[in-house]
Amino acid sequence: MTEYGVTLGVGGLILFMVFIVADLARRSHAGKFGTFILYIALAMGILGFLIKVVITYMMESAGV
Repeated sequence: MTEYGVTLGVGGLILFMVFIVADLARRSHAGKFGTFILYIALAMGILGFLIKVVITYMMESAGV
């Protein structure tokens, strides 16, 4: 049950961070390239979380 809560909680935080990055890019006048870089940094964090979920699933299914 905790796993689902953490996954949904982190998913909600990621969605909230998308709005934060959009506001940050708008307020700082980052331009297209700067906004792209901000979203790339956010995407790397999301990718790290997804990789953790996949690795955890693979380890649990292997019995480790």
